Parts: sequence; C-alpha cells; structure tokens
Amino acid sequence: MNEKIIKGVVIFLAVSILSILIINLDKITDKITSIYLKRHDIVFPDSDEYFLNRNFEFVQVPESYVPYGYHDLLNIFYAILDHGWTEFTFYCANEYTSCIEDAKAISKDKDLLTHLNNFVHPYHSADNMVTTLHGNGEIHVVVEYLYTEDEITKINRKVDEIYKKQVKSNAPLRTKILTIHDYIINNSKYDVVRSSSKNSLYHSNIAYGPLFEGFATCNGYTDLMFLFLEKLGVRSLKVAKTPLQDKDFDGHVWNALYIENKWLHLDLTWDDPVSTDGKDYLQHNYYLLTTAELKEVDEPKEIIDHQFPTNIYYELKN
Repeated sequence: MNEKIIKGVVIFLAVSILSILIINLDKITDKITSIYLKRHDIVFPDSDEYFLNRNFEFVQVPESYVPYGYHDLLNIFYAILDHGWTEFTFYCANEYTSCIEDAKAISKDKDLLTHLNNFVHPYHSADNMVTTLHGNGEIHVVVEYLYTEDEITKINRKVDEIYKKQVKSNAPLRTKILTIHDYIINNSKYDVVRSSSKNSLYHSNIAYGPLFEGFATCNGYTDLMFLFLEKLGVRSLKVAKTPLQDKDFDGHVWNALYIENKWLHLDLTWDDPVSTDGKDYLQHNYYLLTTAELKEVDEPKEIIDHQFPTNIYYELKN
C-alpha cells in the first residue's frame, strides 16, 4: 500500500479517536473517577412534595452530581436542600483539585447557608449542615432541618383553614396577596424579645409563631407569606441581608415574588412596625415594590435592612 495512503489513514484514525475523546470527555472522566475511587453509583433519596425544582441566576438544578468547579459544587448543596434530603453522598471529579477545600468552606459558611435556604421551600430550610470530607473525593452531607414533621402538619392545616376563610377565589391576584399580607400582620406582633436576646418563648422565627402564638420575627413573617404565595401559585423567594455584609447588623429577610412579568418586594416585618404607644399598626409601605421603589422608600430614612447582595439575588438587581 502506498506510504502516503497509510499515513493518511493513520492520521484520519488518530483525529477521529481524538474527536470522540473530546466529545465524551466528561463521561470518560466520570468513569475514570468512579473506577479510581472504587465507589458505587450515587444514591438519590426520594424527594417530598416541597421540592420546587427551580433555577435561578445564583443556583440551578444540577445536570450532574459530579462537581468540576465551585459553581457545580454550590448547585449540589442547593439541590440537597431543595430535595429535602437528610443525607447525601457525592464525589468530586479528579481534576477539581480544590473540591474538598471548597466543600469545607461552603459547609461552614453560615451566611451562604442562609442564602441557599432562601431559594428553597421554607420546610427545607437547614438549621445546620454537617459535611464529612474524605481525601479520596467523597463528600457526605447530613442536614438538620428547621421544621419538624409535627409543625409542618399543624401549619399546613392552619394555612388551609385561613386560606379558605379569607381568600375569595374570584378576587384579583393583588387583592388576594393583600388579604394575606393584612391577615398575618393583624394577627401577629414582632417578637422584640427574640430579636434582642434570642431567648423568646415563641417559635417566632418560623411560620408556626405568627400562626399559633401571634409573634414573629422577620423569618416567621417571611416563611408564612411564602406558604400562602405557594397556595396562590405565585413563584417567590426569600431575600436576605446577612451580618457578613455589616458586622453590626443582625440580618433581615423578606419576600420577593414574581407577578406581572416582574419581581416585586414584599416586607411584612416593616409593614408591622413596633410601636412605642402599645397600639398595633398596619402599613403598606413595603407592599409589592420594585427594587427602585424599595430604594426610594428606604433612602429618606437611611434604612440599611434592604441592601441585599445583587450578585446573589440577581433577579432583583433592577
């Protein structure tokens, strides 16, 4: 056979094999990682009814549970919470050399955990996340959730009861949201004790407090409003300014919801002000505001509570 033809065939085969390798690089790498770590396939626990399965600018539902970079890793932690898994084990890709260090940093970052909680259902909010890391790239995550099963059952029953009594099925959406906003504020007060000393007798930091005890912190208001927004079929998330941004600041959280093709802010805490005269007040200063309108309301009073990180809550940037 002609030497030129032989060389051409060899070059063609080499290029073809190289192209196949490039196209299937991720699959091949995953397989090599699997063999190298001598691991079983990833076990995916069942999800419950509170799995939202939503994508945001900051975090998305993972396409793969083998992380190749920091954002892949962050998405997996988000997915663990979104699914409501109490335990989950996954494995780093070999070429992601800082995977273990990054996982350790994520698991210890309380402010980051707060932000991740804000993109999932309140019942999937993590109170604590314990991550066990192994040198071979195995990462085992155990999550302790904020809500108990008993609390969830009672809250759901009460939310259904209030919704049927208070919300008129034929009312416009904005009217329905306003009805719930006013009901929550009229039936609860801000828990000053928990805010100042953390030793409150009430479950005011979750939806149980405003529903059954009449007391709430910003977390309680926000979680409860989120539950009603879900019943209304309104997509929402929670927004937070955390102490990381301001060490002299305890943090604040409120709702953001997507209606009429835009994201709007809704802050029940600031619409239920603590009074010095002992009277209960209901305001609508923070009811369905754009980000620009939110800044306008805050600026005359130099309020810092709503200065949220736009690199995390990118949807609310404008």
